[in-house]
Amino acid sequence: MIKFVMCMRRHPDMTREQFQDYWLNEHAPLFKSFAETFRAKKYVQDHTLETPLNAVLRDSRGMLEAYDGVAVVWFESEEELVAAMSSPEGQRVSGLLQEDESKFVDHTKSMAFIAKEEFVF
Repeated sequence: MIKFVMCMRRHPDMTREQFQDYWLNEHAPLFKSFAETFRAKKYVQDHTLETPLNAVLRDSRGMLEAYDGVAVVWFESEEELVAAMSSPEGQRVSGLLQEDESKFVDHTKSMAFIAKEEFVF
């Protein structure tokens, strides 16, 4: 299994609450409706909490501001992901999802990557 991981910052016109609400209640159902097209096996959203602990963690390590959320999507293999994204339907759906993302994600301050999970404990 591999994962598509996207660390997101919200659109500048949105509060974190608005961002997370749209992401969970609008974008997630849209993505779920196309899960079979993308051959996605699992999709999880990690919503950043509004807690003073985030400032303590950031300051103690000299880190950047926290992302507003992290999306993780599991796929059977890199080949499965590429095949799904390369198909005409996959390309069409990818465009629809990116268009929807532009409503709540600031892509210029976000990042995405493919990862392999290594189980530690």
